[in-house]
This record gives sequence, structure tokens and C-alpha cells, in this order.
Amino acid sequence: MDKLIRWINLLNKTIGKGISLFTILLILIVCVDVALRYFFNFSTAGITELEWHIFGCIFLLNAPNTLLMNKHVRVDALYQKFSDRNKRWVDIFGILFFLIPFCLFVIHASIPYVYNSWVIMEKSTDAGGLHFRFIIKAIIPISMSLLLLQGVSLMLSKLFELKGTPTS
Repeated sequence: MDKLIRWINLLNKTIGKGISLFTILLILIVCVDVALRYFFNFSTAGITELEWHIFGCIFLLNAPNTLLMNKHVRVDALYQKFSDRNKRWVDIFGILFFLIPFCLFVIHASIPYVYNSWVIMEKSTDAGGLHFRFIIKAIIPISMSLLLLQGVSLMLSKLFELKGTPTS
């Protein structure tokens, strides 16, 4: 089990580090877009859509790493006052009853959405927009699958910690 936990953590950490480089790419594209728009009075839907797509990838594909690093949004009003043991139980409960069902629902709902987009080779309806929209749509079930894996890894780690055998 420890190997599985380490593998999932490494997978999401590696993806998180790689996807963080997309932030630099996004900044460069936005700068080019702004420069083209204000200095040359030129813009295309493709550049704007590319910005949205890159932002979507950053947000969705880094969510598992954010969970791994414990940097996700949490209401700490009560949680911070709990003992470490109670925090572990709250984390397990949250993963089991909220995170896992949410991920499974989004994966289940998004697969037909991606499939239909792929079948029709969906592209932007805007002139000059991007083609192959199914690629960005496919990020939804992929990211939720990675988040689901990370949730399972975290839950297993918390269970091992409750037993007194922390994982590496």
C-alpha cells in the first residue's frame, strides 16, 4: 500500500510541477495578446481561447497536487482547533463522503460530453477559434481521475497514521 501511495503522490507532484510551467506560458501569451491588441489593434478568438484553455489546464491538472500539498481551500474555523487525530478523521470523512463522490460524478457526467465532442470533432464556433475542442474537454475527466487517486492516497495515508504507521 505504501508503494501505491508514494506512486500516486509522485505522479501528481510531477504533473503539478510540469503544469506550473504553463503559468509562464500563459503570462507570455497574455502579454502578446495585450501587445497585439493595444499596439496593433489586432486580436483573434484563437488567442483568447488559448488563454482560457491554458488556465483551465493549470487549474484542473494542478488540483491533485494542491490537495497533496494541503494547500486547498478549507474552512479552518473549527478544524484548526481539533487534535491531530480528529483532523485525520475529518479528512477521511471529507474524502470519503464529499471528494470521492464528487470526482466520480464529474467523471461520469463528463465522459459522454468529451465523447460527443470527439465524435463530431468539435471546434470553436468563433471565426479564428481553436479546433479540436475535445482535447480541452478531455482534461475534465483526466483531472478528476487524478484528484480521485490523490484523495484515495490521502485517505489511505490518514488511515495508516491513525493506526500509528505513517507512510513515507
